Amino acid sequence: MDTLVRMQCVACRADSPRVTEAEIAQFQPQVPAWQIVERDGIRRLERTFKLRNFAQALAFTNRVGELAEEQGHHPALLTEWGKVTVTWWTHKIGGLHRNDFIMAAKTDQIYSSVVSNQ
Repeated sequence: MDTLVRMQCVACRADSPRVTEAEIAQFQPQVPAWQIVERDGIRRLERTFKLRNFAQALAFTNRVGELAEEQGHHPALLTEWGKVTVTWWTHKIGGLHRNDFIMAAKTDQIYSSVVSNQ
């Protein structure tokens, strides 16, 4: 199987299936820093990234936003001084889809490039 970071998001419809527990067990080791949280009955992937200051947090937020536009899949982003919380879930299906794990892996890749350029 391809690594998540090399995969592309696929368009979802309202009847697209959510990931199964077996798929979560397969995908989660590739994004180990991400937590599965439940809010309003919806499972989501969430991670808080530590950054040097607000400028770096904003730059990271913008890079994640560019990725979201490119892939057509958009997260919730909370940008604060020295940290950014990113939450991925698929709105159309009200839960987690493979796309969310793909985007989490791609977000980790962006973070690695941002902190390595400090």
